[in-house]
Amino acid sequence: MFFYPSPFIIFLVTCWLQLSAGTSSSDTLIRVQTDINQRFQVMENFAASDAWACQFTGKWADSSRNRMADLLFSMDTTANGQPKGIGLTMWRFNIGAGSGQQGDKSGIKQVWRRAESFLEPDGSYNWDRQSGQIWFLEAAQKRGVKQFLAFLNSPPVNFTKNNKAFATAGASNLDPYQYKAVAAYTAAVIRGVYKKTGIRFDYISPVNEPQWDWSDGGQEGCPYSNREIFGLTQALSQTLIAEGLDTRIILPESAHYGYVLADRDKPGKGNQIDTFFDGTSPFYLGGMPNLHKRIAAHSYFTTSPDTLAVSVRKMIAARIAAHPGLGFWQSEYCILGDNEGEINGDKRDLGMTSALYVARVLHRDLVYANASAWQWWLAISPFNYKDGLVYIDENTEKGQVYDSKMLWTVGNYSRFVRPGMVRIAAQVPGLDAAAFYDSTTQNQVLVLTNQGKAPKKIQLPANTREIWLTDKLHNLEKILPKDRRLEIPAESITTLIIHS
Repeated sequence: MFFYPSPFIIFLVTCWLQLSAGTSSSDTLIRVQTDINQRFQVMENFAASDAWACQFTGKWADSSRNRMADLLFSMDTTANGQPKGIGLTMWRFNIGAGSGQQGDKSGIKQVWRRAESFLEPDGSYNWDRQSGQIWFLEAAQKRGVKQFLAFLNSPPVNFTKNNKAFATAGASNLDPYQYKAVAAYTAAVIRGVYKKTGIRFDYISPVNEPQWDWSDGGQEGCPYSNREIFGLTQALSQTLIAEGLDTRIILPESAHYGYVLADRDKPGKGNQIDTFFDGTSPFYLGGMPNLHKRIAAHSYFTTSPDTLAVSVRKMIAARIAAHPGLGFWQSEYCILGDNEGEINGDKRDLGMTSALYVARVLHRDLVYANASAWQWWLAISPFNYKDGLVYIDENTEKGQVYDSKMLWTVGNYSRFVRPGMVRIAAQVPGLDAAAFYDSTTQNQVLVLTNQGKAPKKIQLPANTREIWLTDKLHNLEKILPKDRRLEIPAESITTLIIHS
């Protein structure tokens, strides 16, 4: 965890007013408490990735691709005050492995899940590849995004054992003698993209969900043991330093939270907090000068039931706290699987059912796991699945663009909780509350989620400046209350901006 000094007075809004006897409980105003002296993680970013649709949608008509970019990145508003977008603060760029060039011979049946590589089969570099993704990278920067991360789902097919972008029989698809080649390739991509766009990647993520077998051709992917991650990361670190690149390495993008805590069902692939950040471990990487001192993991398969979600995240926070200077990123999430019967990832849902589930996951990750970054999987999805923020028709060349309540729910955080703000203590009975403090403006951002079927009433602090609501009728819309009593609608997410 990260702590600021606490020279500030406690900000305590006590709005608890019990109305006269006989008044119904629905008219009781809820007590709201925040404490700017009780501080936790410093926030770094909210993000999403360009996999896989941006390779196509970046080539769509200007009106369509600009609308998608606005929805994801814009901090502007329309003439009537409606936000154009959710103001993501980091963009994740997929460095493809070359299955796109291979086409049907790649063994990846779904064209959307293939990806081009800048490295051609003859070993030359073609910086005109991945042009759709490059368009979105530049669109993000033009709209104010300042952080950029590049990630590899698989090493380029030029270097893999089977010349495919997925593995065979669950074994790593990269021989150790190729680690230096992949490191050199990665450095070349960082330099090449910078030369083409002027954008330098702040972070590089060399492995993705290394616990899975990645052997069915469903998408690009490569399994790794902890020993193999250690070897590849050493080669990458040395190469970046030798070439004078200040891009930081982020690891290990664990497939779910259980694997950062224990080996579980994947011996030699789990217990990744202690494996990489305990100085007594043979695979200790914590002293590496260009390693970002965060453990990155994906929020899948640990979000239901809620008691499990909370307990696992508390365990992560406690384990990380045992390693001074280490922090935590939730680096990929969408609604995946059946989640103990609570919600199924199958079937597209643009409405509040999925949005409320995402709101719960966001709150649990930020408040109980102390995540300093929270990152979504597919920024744009053509699929009939709960994996996108923005949705499109399943057409690689053109189509309609659809926003979703999941998009605007993420926006209740990402548009207002900016890098450098610190999470502070908050308690609002009956509501999920997460609060953040900006020491420069002395503003607090308080995000309240009402998961219930009935509204809740709070009394607004006197210095409340703005209120933004997402529910079945509103998409992150500004609310102007009639007085200092605010009704938090049923099944809603509300963001308050309060001056301390």
